[in-house]
Amino acid sequence: MGRADERRARQRGGRRAAPRNRSSRTDAPPSRREPASDSSAPAATATTTADSREDAAPGGRAAARRAAAGKKGGRGGKGGKKEKSLIRRIFTWKKILGAFLIMTTAVIGALVWLYISTPIPAGNPDAKLQSNVYEYEDGSIATRDGDVNRENVDLSRVPKAVRYTFVAAENKTFYTDAGVDLKGTTRGILNTLMGKGAQGGSTITQQYVKNYYLSQEQTVTRKLKELVISLKLDREKDKNYILAGYINTSYYGRGAYGIQAAAQAYYRVDADELTVEQGAYLAALLQAPSQYDWAVATDTGKRLVKARWNYVLDNMVEQDWLDKSEREEMTFPEPKAPKAAPGQEGQTGYLVYAANVELARQLVATGIADDFESAAALVKKGGWNIQLNIDKGKQKALEKAVKEQLTSKLDAKKRPVDGDVQAGAVSVDPKTGAVVAMYGGKGYTDHYVNNATRTDYQPASTFKPVILAAAFDENAKTQDGEEITANTLYDGTSKRPVVGSDIGFAPENEDDQDYGDVTVQTALNKSINSVFAQMGVDVGMDKVLKVANDLGMDTADLKAVPAQTLGTMGASPLQMAGVYATLDNHGKKVTPALIKSATNSAYPTFKHTDPIGEQVIDREAADSVTSVLTGVVDDGTAKKSVRDNPLRKGQKVAGKTGTSDNNKSAWFTGYTPDLVTSVGLFGEDAKTHAQVPLTGATTGLTTVAGRINGGGFPAQIWAAYTFGVSTKVTKFDLETDQGAAVQTASPSPTAAPSPSETPSETPTTDNTPTNTPTTNAPTTSAPTTSAPTTSEPTGGTTTPPSTQDPTTDPPNPTDPLAGQ
Repeated sequence: MGRADERRARQRGGRRAAPRNRSSRTDAPPSRREPASDSSAPAATATTTADSREDAAPGGRAAARRAAAGKKGGRGGKGGKKEKSLIRRIFTWKKILGAFLIMTTAVIGALVWLYISTPIPAGNPDAKLQSNVYEYEDGSIATRDGDVNRENVDLSRVPKAVRYTFVAAENKTFYTDAGVDLKGTTRGILNTLMGKGAQGGSTITQQYVKNYYLSQEQTVTRKLKELVISLKLDREKDKNYILAGYINTSYYGRGAYGIQAAAQAYYRVDADELTVEQGAYLAALLQAPSQYDWAVATDTGKRLVKARWNYVLDNMVEQDWLDKSEREEMTFPEPKAPKAAPGQEGQTGYLVYAANVELARQLVATGIADDFESAAALVKKGGWNIQLNIDKGKQKALEKAVKEQLTSKLDAKKRPVDGDVQAGAVSVDPKTGAVVAMYGGKGYTDHYVNNATRTDYQPASTFKPVILAAAFDENAKTQDGEEITANTLYDGTSKRPVVGSDIGFAPENEDDQDYGDVTVQTALNKSINSVFAQMGVDVGMDKVLKVANDLGMDTADLKAVPAQTLGTMGASPLQMAGVYATLDNHGKKVTPALIKSATNSAYPTFKHTDPIGEQVIDREAADSVTSVLTGVVDDGTAKKSVRDNPLRKGQKVAGKTGTSDNNKSAWFTGYTPDLVTSVGLFGEDAKTHAQVPLTGATTGLTTVAGRINGGGFPAQIWAAYTFGVSTKVTKFDLETDQGAAVQTASPSPTAAPSPSETPSETPTTDNTPTNTPTTNAPTTSAPTTSAPTTSEPTGGTTTPPSTQDPTTDPPNPTDPLAGQ
């Protein structure tokens, strides 16, 4: 038998012959390697060789033995065909199909669970926000403002054809579909998983859910929630409800959220006045508001928005929502140019931003916000209905008084300094704390700093009543131990060194006027610096600043030095009105309040229900100051402008003038029993905004060398306003036995002449006192520890910073609350 036949025979027997190899011969038994000795040897050899091949064959007995040995830990182990066979057994088609069915069932179950467990949530707070609405005290609208420019309107206010423009633009099957586009949603989920970004295809219902209930984030979780909520919303709510929500929450560009704001922003009309053409443009905007805004669009953008506009109208014809012949006559309605800061012209902008600051502080005070910045952000989000205390009649009267008494007389072309004059005023009801009128400047869009709330100018001599209030409240005494009253005598010599101060200070009176010995009443009437510098030291400057703070001034960072008696700190008309209102209110703290109430559905309602605080100074002390201040009006620096004003009909008035160092500011703050008003004039360079003198401005009420004093324009403005709106003649209800209001005559000071309203530039020698001060007057000798000086000491704050209070006004018009 040949080798091939032998191999075939063995294969038929289930074995495959293996080729001869050295290992098989070596492994054979020794007897088989011995040569045959008889004739049968060749056959035996063949048989032995065949057996060796059989043993070596992979599929033969040797292989079986090796496999068995492998199971016992020998060679072979796990691998080869055995391992492949295991994988095949695990991943069979039946098992794969079964796993797929299980996964599908799990996904369906998860979706069912998600549908059942996902409620329709409360609306996204940001999507509910609207414009801030500002009202006057009587409820009439003053203006609207806010970073979120939105005012929701009922769908009935939107013409039916205009409603169809949005359906035609975004979702033609809106009225018949189930609220979702499964194909588009699936595509969106896959694109999100693959990182391809946002994709279109959502229905109006889905877009509304995203805008109102969820967020704009691109996540699978959000898309699944959008799907489920849309399905539930479509089942539970009417289609018109969903459409109204959609058009009221969508963003249209130009800072406009909702169709009402968009109608105003692009066409200056309300939503109920929109035409179909205009509605089609607004609907087209939703696809790309920034790109499609006609005012800023490129040629490509304009081409695309026109094509989108035509697409909307053509879809309306297709859906039988618009007559074809009517459609053919329509032309593209170009939007109007954007308006900057709508509703903020004139005094309105000042009122808005002062109210925003007050509201933000209230949110901090009530714990709604942790700090002013976060509170300001809550205000900027909008949605507030803010009712101001502003009385429209008084507001107009104040504006009129400023115009007639001051601004109409300014002519920057003739006198460049006239362009540097800024006016600010605040009027407060002392019984309620309500700010009933505010004048912030010539116009918010022209001068963004609110002169009524700025705190960077010196109040000057309007601070003197605070010193007197501290003296009365503390029962202070002079250096000689005499109790300070309205009749106490002081030395009114100009540049007289202050006694008892650790810091040498010898202030100059206005125009270096000497008055000799004068009563406190006369000293306040004439605004004598040397007297009140000494009184401040007698009382104790730390106590003076404490009383000032209690009355409403910000004295936290001020040093208790004699120079502060000249009113060298910064203050605003709003602050000074509060100080004098507290005096008018018999020492009970009055905090001026611009806001009457503020409501927002997301926060507790704020109402200014308790503006009157605790007794901060004794009533008799406050009433005594009021009594003395009536003398300033009747026999002092304000008598010409106020006492002798032809508009006065017998009203009782108390007040004080003030003129700051270098004539950079001039003031008059005064009050009747029922109204307190503070008026300030400030010198501000029209270009650099640096503080500059008012001297030489206008040709009206000025004094020496063209200086503008508090008894001039500020007092004139005050009188024109107050006597126009406060016509009721009532007396001050005073509990005091001192001061001009309760005394028929004041003691005549020794050798103290009474200068005219306009003192001479160079005092005459007749005004210099020649008599020795009485025992009631403090000594005139200067402290030996320090040499006197005519300038303010370096330890005091002599000139407030030129920048405005960052909590009252924005640093620039583009972000009204950025700096708050």
